[in-house]
Amino acid sequence: MNNILFFLTPKAMCVYLYDDYSLRQALEKMEAAGYAALPILNRNGEYRGTLTEGDLLWGLKNMCYMDMRQAESRRIMEISRRRDNIPVRVTTSMHDLVERSSTQNFVPVVDDKDAFIGIITRRAIIKYCMGTLFPED
Repeated sequence: MNNILFFLTPKAMCVYLYDDYSLRQALEKMEAAGYAALPILNRNGEYRGTLTEGDLLWGLKNMCYMDMRQAESRRIMEISRRRDNIPVRVTTSMHDLVERSSTQNFVPVVDDKDAFIGIITRRAIIKYCMGTLFPED
């Protein structure tokens, strides 16, 4: 298996945030989706980073003093993020993809113009490896 697109969850099926979202919008979207981390895109569809629940919590504490009205006027790109998930291109090797997924719960995938096209979850990679290493009898 050398084609990482086999694992891709396309953008149309992903939950993501736009970089102009307010903290409140991000909080509500993250809560509704039930994910602990979401990719951030700009309105051109380019990957800008990753927002985690922890980043959001500290941003609310430090920038809004836990006041939801203030959370409506602050943008998510104002939040200091602990670490962004580093994207890969569709030409990335399986070795590099597996290595990247060992430190990220999802790997953003971008095209040649840095447009976000989807994610590859660690779960999808582990599921494939389990099926390959331990095929059902």
